[in-house]
Formats: sequence, structure tokens, C-alpha cells
Amino acid sequence: MTDNYKMPIVLAGNYSSKYEIEAVCKLFFHTARFRFSNDLNDAQGDNYIFASTVVDNAVVVIAKIRLNGDTPEKQIKTMSVTTKKDDIELELCRSIYHILYRKTGITPPWGLLTGIRPVKKVNELIQQGFSENEIKKILTERFDLSAKKFNLAYETAINQLPILDKINRRAVSLYISIPFCPTRCSYCSFVSHSMDSAVKLMPEYISSLCRELEIIGDIVRNIGIEIDTVYFGGGTPTSISANDIEKIMRTVADNFNLGKIREYSFEAGRPDTITEEKLRVIKDYGAGRISVNPQTLNDDVLRVIGRKHSGNDALKAFELARKIGFNNINTDLIAGLPTESVESFRNTLDKIIELSPESITVHTLTVKRSADLFESGSANMMNPAAEMVDYSTGKLISCGYMPYYLYRQKNTVDNLENVGYAKKGFESWYNIFIMDETQTILGAGCAASTKLVYPDGKINRIHNYKFPYEYIRRFDELMQKKQEVSQCLKKIKSIPLK
Repeated sequence: MTDNYKMPIVLAGNYSSKYEIEAVCKLFFHTARFRFSNDLNDAQGDNYIFASTVVDNAVVVIAKIRLNGDTPEKQIKTMSVTTKKDDIELELCRSIYHILYRKTGITPPWGLLTGIRPVKKVNELIQQGFSENEIKKILTERFDLSAKKFNLAYETAINQLPILDKINRRAVSLYISIPFCPTRCSYCSFVSHSMDSAVKLMPEYISSLCRELEIIGDIVRNIGIEIDTVYFGGGTPTSISANDIEKIMRTVADNFNLGKIREYSFEAGRPDTITEEKLRVIKDYGAGRISVNPQTLNDDVLRVIGRKHSGNDALKAFELARKIGFNNINTDLIAGLPTESVESFRNTLDKIIELSPESITVHTLTVKRSADLFESGSANMMNPAAEMVDYSTGKLISCGYMPYYLYRQKNTVDNLENVGYAKKGFESWYNIFIMDETQTILGAGCAASTKLVYPDGKINRIHNYKFPYEYIRRFDELMQKKQEVSQCLKKIKSIPLK
């Protein structure tokens, strides 16, 4: 099959399971495209996936798959009519999973866990009183989770518990989006825009962002809600000038009471955007945690992915941040970058550990449709990312860095994960809150997302417009959505104090 081939997935009686079935198929065909159909004639060629649920006196789940003209394999399971819908759906996905496992020889390390928050599932089981062995039995038997990934997820959950136990559910966090980068990296799937294309919009964007922060600040202040953490992300927030950084951070300081915040993070990001002037502004306005993100220290790989800086530039940026007085620095790396070897990745990680940052985040290359790398399709999936990830886990833990947050993405090489490791006491509260979905996060700026977590556990998301020109042009329309923010914050405010 070519990367542009659209494999037919024929659904009979279970169109509501389309999303889940596609997620399972992507575990085996990372960059393939699928064509969904309810026409039985589409299950006749050399390649197809057929899924059916028939309900009569019993529930009959049928999966039938043919790949590259081989002998079709069929699996039939019968269940009681009283079986819950989620369990029927899981059994259908399990049947597809097991057939594809046998036909392709691929063993997804996270099994049938296709969601982005596997640690949240572990946390829920811990809170229900299950022991480690009981949780392992549930996840390995129900979802085919590998022992290695269970251990990683469980240890991450255990490291999160002390922070989750201290969560202030009557407070909220604030996310500020600066969705610009000097250039777009070939692997990037974030909604970010190059400075060359955005420079004309910049003054108006900064003005609109500050207006939104003032509006959110009014809501928070009028209801009497505390701010718990603040996070500047992107893009690369240091793509903009020191004056613009100061203007935005001053707006935050003027419109929010930061006296009780427990964490203030700023993604300094790419080393070629980091200057002493910008770092001093960031520090002067109260950000205590920053990220310096080289992704790799291999100059050849940096050129391949479209970075304009060297590995040495990243080391200098880190040293500059230390000189200015930052004592909580995170460094991001990516396992599986094009042309990166295992030895090269090891050298990068070892050099970063020598710098002794307070936290190190190891991402795995993800090939999204919006990224330039997607054009070369499955070729990017054939790299030793798993070996790099295994090395990073063992090396970091042995050096005193413990996993504290973890998330997964679609189309990640080898179905792997992104993990934040930190020295004890330097775990990012914001990262834990956003992954565990335990606290409301108010998003400001282009492509930012507000996540409203109601006292009853209901979660609602409000997405800002993705593109700067749309964010600016439809700003007033966007601000009308803030009414729901007010309603949620009033309910949060009513949560009884412990």
C-alpha cells in the first residue's frame, strides 16, 4: 500500500464507533488514509477492514480483514444483549486489533489504549482503591498494555499524586499563546506562524491579546477567583521582541493577582530567539520556570529539520539563563528526528544531563498531516525512536529525574509517548493539571483553548480562532463566549473550602 492509498473501512451497524475503530487502525498504519463506507461491496478487494455489530437475541460482533490480497481473517464474538455499549465497542476494537496484530506483526506498546492520557486512567483506578497489581491486571488484560508501559504510566501517576492532592479546585490556571516561530520546523504540527508572514499583524495581535487578558482579568477579579499557575506557550514566545514580551507580561501583572500563584512558566523555546534582554524581562515580571528547547544538539539533524541555530547555540542559551538567575529550567528533546541515530540521541541526552536542568522532557517524533514530514509518510516511521526512548527512560531515572507527566499523540513513531522528567520538587504543576484535567485553564490568544472543569467533573472547551488574522478580525465575536467562562467560575467559587 502506498502512503496515499485510502484503505476502505466498511462499517455495518456501528457508525458511532468510527472514531475508535480508526484510532485502532492507526496503531498499525500510522500515516495511511482511510475511506469509511457502509457499502458491503467495498469489502471485496485486496485490502479492507470490515466491522459489524448485529443485535438480536444476542450481540454479535464481527471483524474481517484482508491485507495485500492475503487470506481474509474473520473473528466473531457473541455477547449478552445487556452488555454495555462501551464494552461492545471495546470488543469490536479488540477483534480488529488482534487480527491486525497477527497480520502485520506489529505489537503496539500501549495496546488498545489509544487516548492521549493513559496516566489519567491509572489515577482514576488508584482513586477507586485498586492496588498496583489490580490496576496492572485490568490494563494488561482489558487493553493489552505492555508491562513496560504500565510501569511507566504507574510510576508517573505515583509521582503526580502529591501534587494532585494539593490541587486548589477553587483556583484556575492561565495560558497565554504566542503562536509565532522564526521558521516552521519540518516536524511541527502546532498552529504556529513564521515571523516573516506574521510581522505585519504583530502590533494588532499583541493589542488584541492584551485586550483579551484585560477581559479575562475582569471576570476573574469580579468573581474573586485565584490564579494558581501561569504558562506562556506557543509557538515560540521569545520570537517576539523584548518590548512586546514586556507589554504582555505587564498586562498580566496589571490584571491578575499573582500573589498566590504556585508556578509561572515561560517557554523561551528555540535558542536562536533567546537574548539576555528578553530573559531579563521574563525574570523581572515573575516567571520562575522557563524552557530552552534545542530538540537535538546534532547540527546536521538541526539543519534537516529546518532549525537555524547550532547545538552550541542551545548550550549558550542555557548558560545565559543560568547566569541571569533562572533556577528552574526545562529542556525539550525529540526522539526519532529524521537522520538522528541512536548514538547521536544518546550524546545529546548525556550532554543535556551534564547541564543539570531541573526537568527534561523527551518527546517522540509525531508525523501529523499538517507537518512537512508527512509528505514522506511512513519513511519517517522507520527509525530507532523506541531504542532512544528506552535509553532516555533508564538514563534519566538513574540520574534522579523521575517521570511526572505523560501524554500521547496520534501518528507518533512506534506508537510511543512524550514524557516529562523532573528532579524532585521541580515537577511542573501546569503540565500535571492540563494532562489530568483537574483544574480549569483559561486560554488567551490565537489558537489557545479554554478548558472549563465544572465541580461535577463535566469538562467543556472553548477554542480561540487558529489564525492571527481571524483572531483579530473576529475578536468581538470571540469575546461573547466569555459568558460561559463566568458561569463556570461562579460554580468553582462555590466549592466548599476543605
